[in-house]
Amino acid sequence: MSTAPAATGTLGVGPHGRELRLLRRFATPLETVWAAMTDPAQLVKWIGRWEGDPASGKVTFLMTAEGRDAPPEDCEILQCSPPHRLTVQTSVGPALWHLRCELGHEAGTTTLLFAQRVDDDPLGSIGPGWEYYLDRLSAVLAGEDPAHVDWDDYYPALSEHYEQLGD
Repeated sequence: MSTAPAATGTLGVGPHGRELRLLRRFATPLETVWAAMTDPAQLVKWIGRWEGDPASGKVTFLMTAEGRDAPPEDCEILQCSPPHRLTVQTSVGPALWHLRCELGHEAGTTTLLFAQRVDDDPLGSIGPGWEYYLDRLSAVLAGEDPAHVDWDDYYPALSEHYEQLGD
């Protein structure tokens, strides 16, 4: 990246408890952002892909941006209200992550609120990770190559911000 990324996450209380929240704004139609987050052909460009039948309420998610050794994750779709809300619960190793995405659109700008329910989760690694992936999404939506978003710019550089949120 040409400039160092900024830590944007905050802690708040959401519909399912305490959560880490990250907000992004795009000069892109709502439906385009929704497709980038849900269509396997778009999703794979910045984070991964899902396999299975989402109508069943469960899919398998593969983090392709993590390299070839990343294990598949079971993902339960808790709410899907296109093109505004997606809530999933996914297994990450032994942990369960509850993730919520809410999209809105006003005056030519689409907003994405991404939230992860947190308890005693390691915010110092989780926060920089979501900053990284959301910036990869931003790059794709801007027509840029997400490979230019470098993980080493995020971790451990943004860790302190997120560790202090949990204090």
